[in-house]
Amino acid sequence: MVARDVLRAVRERDAYANLVLPGLLRERRVEGRDAAFATELAYGACRAMGVLDAVIADCAGRGVDDIDGPLLDVLRLGVYQLLRTRVGAHAAVDTSVELVRAESGSGKAGFVNAVLRRAGERTPEEWVDRLAPRDPLGHLAFEYAHPKWIAQAFADALGARAEELRDLLAADDERPAVHLVARPGDITAEELALVTGGEVGPWSPYAVHLEGGDPGKLEPVRAGMAAVQDEGSQLVALALTRAPLHGPDTGRWLDLCAGPGGKTALLGALADIDGYRVDAVEPAEHRAELVRKATDGLPVTVHVTDGRASGLTPGYDRILVDAPCTGLGALRRRPEARWRRTPADVRDLTVLQRELLTAAWDLLRPGGVVVYSTCSPHLPETVAVIGDLVRRTNAEQLDTRTLLPGVTDLGDGPAAQLWPHLHGTDAMFTAALRKPA
Repeated sequence: MVARDVLRAVRERDAYANLVLPGLLRERRVEGRDAAFATELAYGACRAMGVLDAVIADCAGRGVDDIDGPLLDVLRLGVYQLLRTRVGAHAAVDTSVELVRAESGSGKAGFVNAVLRRAGERTPEEWVDRLAPRDPLGHLAFEYAHPKWIAQAFADALGARAEELRDLLAADDERPAVHLVARPGDITAEELALVTGGEVGPWSPYAVHLEGGDPGKLEPVRAGMAAVQDEGSQLVALALTRAPLHGPDTGRWLDLCAGPGGKTALLGALADIDGYRVDAVEPAEHRAELVRKATDGLPVTVHVTDGRASGLTPGYDRILVDAPCTGLGALRRRPEARWRRTPADVRDLTVLQRELLTAAWDLLRPGGVVVYSTCSPHLPETVAVIGDLVRRTNAEQLDTRTLLPGVTDLGDGPAAQLWPHLHGTDAMFTAALRKPA
């Protein structure tokens, strides 16, 4: 029922599964293995929705738009269990039918029973062979539950490594591990791993990986000594602090796109060690409040304003522009996002990204560094935005790969590109630009 209600919230009000599910689990006191199973069902069905809908339509003899929403939610859960879990077919069908019967009666329960029994007549591989497009890219995209345009965007970003597309799509279709960040000055990654039973991450000196569970229940997280943050996001913040300046660092740092505050908190903790300060810009008040909570006790000042016209005084040493983007690199952590985004979203976002980067450049002192990052590898949002600024200014593009020591396979440079299948992180793009002195 929890998993069904998550899917219902996603369908009816465009909710985010990762925001709805934790509250439902707490409210209904679902814990332990049951909570893990509900999480797998809800997130998994959201991730695989395009494939599930194709199977449902084939079995029902009608498009999913012609199926009542409440029935569709249960059908998605049922087909997901049949094709992508080890749940027995009998149990998957019976529990789905009972969910519908309790809410909608025997007639509709019979329809769900018939559709699911047909879905269970073929293996996952047989369904792929039956329903996937014939072209190689479309076939791969369907097999690993991605819209074709996103698979194409990944292939373009891989460039000469396009033969890795299958590995990338497969990694992006898996349930990701939970990544924690140990707050510098409060706890080390080694101590955090010991307390939580996790493992120290391979790339960031502050990262710890957990197999699963509710990180909000961990004492270091509740005490504010640690937080949930993808290791790739930690590396972005670290790249900003490591970039070589011309002239001394006066301790004026800026996070121009701060909400919800994860990178700001890491920057604030590192700034605090050296007696520096961080300004954080976030235009939405509710997200600004999240930044305030994330940075409580740190030398961070939150400004509720538009980063494109912040009114801040120029002269910053280091500026982070973690720009709003399509989020194509973080699809595994936002399970329903792959089916919501469209190519039309890119156009407006790239305009915003260029405006934010230009505003950051105007606030940067000569000799200072701006780091531009997106949780998307999509070329129009990454190298095209950087190339535009470099053409319009005399920006010096630094080799960002040198700012991530020890991290392998970052691409041909000068920007750095992380990948789920190579680094176990979100597909973060990072580029560093220095203003000539």
